[in-house]
Amino acid sequence: MTYQEMVKKAKENIGPHCKVCPSCNGLACKGVIPGPGGKGTGIGFVRNYNAFRKYGVEMDTLHEVTKPTTECSFFGKTFKLPVFAAPVGAVQMHYSDLYDDLSYSTALIEGCKNAGTIAFTGDGVKSEVFEGTAVAIKAQDGFGVPTIKPWRVDEVIEKIRIAEAANAVAIAMDVDAAGLSILGAQGKPVFPMTTETLKVIISATDKPFIVKGIMTVKGAIAALEAGAYGIVVSNHGGRVLDETPATLDVLPEIANAVKGKMKIFIDGGVRSGTDVFKAIALGADAVLIARPFVTAVYGGDREGVKAYVDLMQSELENVMLMTGCAALNEIDESKIRELK
Repeated sequence: MTYQEMVKKAKENIGPHCKVCPSCNGLACKGVIPGPGGKGTGIGFVRNYNAFRKYGVEMDTLHEVTKPTTECSFFGKTFKLPVFAAPVGAVQMHYSDLYDDLSYSTALIEGCKNAGTIAFTGDGVKSEVFEGTAVAIKAQDGFGVPTIKPWRVDEVIEKIRIAEAANAVAIAMDVDAAGLSILGAQGKPVFPMTTETLKVIISATDKPFIVKGIMTVKGAIAALEAGAYGIVVSNHGGRVLDETPATLDVLPEIANAVKGKMKIFIDGGVRSGTDVFKAIALGADAVLIARPFVTAVYGGDREGVKAYVDLMQSELENVMLMTGCAALNEIDESKIRELK
């Protein structure tokens, strides 16, 4: 399956809210929730996308690099490229009923593993969502990062045990989901986390623990002090709080504070291998992507995921070749330019 075939099929399958726009930039779906849009004015989603447009890439073809490598290592595993699928939940509500959360996660997990990368998976009000995801992760030798909502501490730890039993390579919690009022409306409220509460949760497991939803230096330092393996610089795709800054805009200051002390992931608006390159240049170790992976699953199931990952790898390899970067650790701020 080609990427173009996948996109064409996705337009037929994905439902009434998402239009599979030529540029997934948040403009056509502002405020469309249920659906893929950003909250309120939708500007958080739009800013995420536009922040990448503020940077150009410094082309340089006078060098010895002939075959760049995009390989990277996290959680004791090696991956083909630093691009992971972000957790997505309630796909029937936001997209279409072709998939439910369990069948979506299964396709995503298997598709990512086959493509040489890994998926972060979601959580839900119904316990069988997380439990089913854990079964799918276990079937793929633990290749998945189950992501727990910020429920009550005892429930979070209970889900950590489920993730451990599935032999998941790592565990995450999307603390930014504290803004998902829809969960409270369904009888399962979520809560902000204090540093002490987070420390209790992280100390309950030996698995690498990733805190998703960090947008400030203060938050990054708190996650570090709580013992987190890594953070995801994320505003939940602009879906939990209107008027947030773009994730790429806050990334450099966060990286300056904690780079080398913990892993730094970023999501929000990453749409190409060139965007991946820019994120790494500004301090990220890897990126997470959500909406385009939804398109990939709805457009081609496991094959669609592979087609998308292959395209991202090809694009990243190309920009590395054209800037003289033989490996990911050679990508830095000197390789990009802020445009005036």
